[in-house]
Amino acid sequence: MKLSIVYDSKTGNTAKMAEYIIEGVAQVAGAEAKAFSIESIDEAYVKESDALIVGTPTYNGYLTARMKAWLESAPVKLNVAGKLGGAYATAAFIHGGGDLAIQCILTHLMVDGMMVYSSGQAKGMPVIHLGPVAIGPDLDSFAELFRIYGKRMAEQAMQISSK
Repeated sequence: MKLSIVYDSKTGNTAKMAEYIIEGVAQVAGAEAKAFSIESIDEAYVKESDALIVGTPTYNGYLTARMKAWLESAPVKLNVAGKLGGAYATAAFIHGGGDLAIQCILTHLMVDGMMVYSSGQAKGMPVIHLGPVAIGPDLDSFAELFRIYGKRMAEQAMQISSK
């Protein structure tokens, strides 16, 4: 089972969180993941993937303009309909718009025909309602949250792809 992570990253923070998600995916037997900046996507890998996670930094309390433009054009040509989708964000402040950015991404993914998933409260602690958000300068303190998210997304994608 393949999982793709596509992100925009101005300072490297959102790219770093993608690597933690990959570490979580790697904990699931038979699952593999690769991360791509929106500037250098391996379209063949994304098309072959069973799941797509999209990440963005927050900018003015929202996702970046580059990510919004990508979401408005790329997913359809990448054949994402019917696949599992998820989202994550990085933010400088706790009320910096991370949840709003994730909601926007999830809405785009649903409009493109994806099934969105976060695990919510079904898997217990940590509860990840919409998707994980890494906040502030100490992003490494969120590493385990992002690993758990990656593992949960991979487990769900495996369950769906095996049916």
